[in-house]
Amino acid sequence: MPSLNISNLQGQKNLLAFSAGIDSSALFFLLIDSGVSFDIALINYGTRKNSDTEEQYAKTLAQKYNLICYTTKAPKFESNFEKNARDFRYRFFEEIIEKNSYKNLITAHQLNDQLEWLLMRLTKGAGLSELIGLQEISQRDNYTLIRPLLEYSKDELLEYLHTHNHKYFIDESNTDPKYERNRFREEFANTLMQNYSQGIRRSFDYLKADKTQLEESFETIKKIKQLYIIKLHTPTAKTKATDLILKKEGYLLSASQRKEIEIKDSIVIGGVWAIEIRDDLLYIAPYLQTTMPKKFKEQCRVAKIPSKIRSYCFVEGI
Repeated sequence: MPSLNISNLQGQKNLLAFSAGIDSSALFFLLIDSGVSFDIALINYGTRKNSDTEEQYAKTLAQKYNLICYTTKAPKFESNFEKNARDFRYRFFEEIIEKNSYKNLITAHQLNDQLEWLLMRLTKGAGLSELIGLQEISQRDNYTLIRPLLEYSKDELLEYLHTHNHKYFIDESNTDPKYERNRFREEFANTLMQNYSQGIRRSFDYLKADKTQLEESFETIKKIKQLYIIKLHTPTAKTKATDLILKKEGYLLSASQRKEIEIKDSIVIGGVWAIEIRDDLLYIAPYLQTTMPKKFKEQCRVAKIPSKIRSYCFVEGI
């Protein structure tokens, strides 16, 4: 039976991202079993016949265990459903967290999700920081994102639910081939997990250890809003550092962008992110263009703030 590391959840105000599917239902009952205090939040996308039933089930379940249940209905996304749904989902969670002072957001990502992510990024060209996209603990601006199930496969979670006769719903959209992740799941990840789950689990442990060692070659010394100043302990670490920071901001680098960062010390990525090097410092900030007073520009020059970063500092009053 799965067991949770709850040391980061005990005595904290926790919010669980809940969908009533296999993963989040298993996590719900595992948290109950562990005595962790938490509330739940659910987004009703209205895309399936069970959407309203699942929302009502979440409310009933929360009432049974004396939890708060936050729900919202998503708008209809006409295009790029996966990205728009994800952006909407995290905005909803973050609004709840800010308004109600939650410390942790708990999500039910598991071992299959890790493999699907790795395979998807592998086909697009990615470094280690991008390949290992899911971490057990990730620090966000106003909360900590915790994924307690990364060591467990979907089959193990399903066995737990069946053993304890816990209710869950099946999301039929998870097999819809129009979504890229579903194609990777059905064509590759499911077969690999069914036959090689133990080896895959060990490989992720090794890769995470390598990632930790790699990321010791740089450190974020200052973060103000979306401005990052990173000290590079080795010059070659700038691409890895940029990978990691932009991924936190929801921006994934392409192979060509990674190549540009490797060879240039001043660049704008996708028209939205400015990346500049000064000595052993890497500056990353949203790219803005605005008129700045001469006095402010002189202050930036004296402080050695790179030119592409200055407009963001001015607009944000940094």
